[in-house]
Amino acid sequence: MTSPVLRFAPSPNGPLHLGHALSALTGFDMAQRAGGRFLVRIEDIDVTRCREEYVTGIFEDLSWLGITWEQPVLFQSQQFATYVEAAQWLEGQGLLYPCFASRTEIDAAPVPGAVDPDGAPLYPGLHKALPKSEIEARMENGERFALRIDMDRALAKARDRLGGAPLTFTELDEAGNAVVVEARPERWGDAVILRKDVPASYHLAVVVDDARQGITYVTRGQDLYAATDLHRLLQVLMGLPEPVYHHHRLLADAEGRKLSKSAGDTALSALRTARKSAADIRAMVGLA
Repeated sequence: MTSPVLRFAPSPNGPLHLGHALSALTGFDMAQRAGGRFLVRIEDIDVTRCREEYVTGIFEDLSWLGITWEQPVLFQSQQFATYVEAAQWLEGQGLLYPCFASRTEIDAAPVPGAVDPDGAPLYPGLHKALPKSEIEARMENGERFALRIDMDRALAKARDRLGGAPLTFTELDEAGNAVVVEARPERWGDAVILRKDVPASYHLAVVVDDARQGITYVTRGQDLYAATDLHRLLQVLMGLPEPVYHHHRLLADAEGRKLSKSAGDTALSALRTARKSAADIRAMVGLA
């Protein structure tokens, strides 16, 4: 049997806060208890927002918390060719199609009441049936496009691959019990698999990287629970291994708002400067 492999995969677009500490420590502790391996992956596909000083800060914060990880660290910004290759394979299977629509166009033609799990309007299919000649002409003119998944075709292909069995994933609850959950990727609609601005997307990159790094347990926050539906669909379509998932609780402030970088919640580096210890941080996130 292979050793369990877990990972912490932050985006370097801001300093880590207590929510990140909970996530990193949860995965690290699971790996330690199981005698497994622990990896760090830098999810920096959003090259306009990610900064080198945040990468340095991530490594400093993790070391301060007593977390160790294997080398080398995978940087997604160095793997774009791999993601493009995966998207091209899916496109060759007739599962992706080009979409030239802008966000303004999509917002102006919504499906009434239809939003994805993140609250964004479902794609209204503006360019789903463009003639091949128009697609080629627009590409020749240099018009940027995203690649979207044809959800109806993808679900049909997945059913074939699964022999008619439902699409599911295994979730470990907070008590460590394994629960089989039926995935519902259709609620994401024709999601973007390759973005206009960068040759990747979170959904594609995380699935490809988890597979090639041999991740057996994916630990992440409850805010990414719904994304697992789409990730499992992509795994089945591409014939990739199925990890076990654990979506841990989220930390909130006194008003019940989830901690976030964008809100400027207290950074781990500030807590370190205030002479808090790693043990203090464990207590603060409920892992004491």
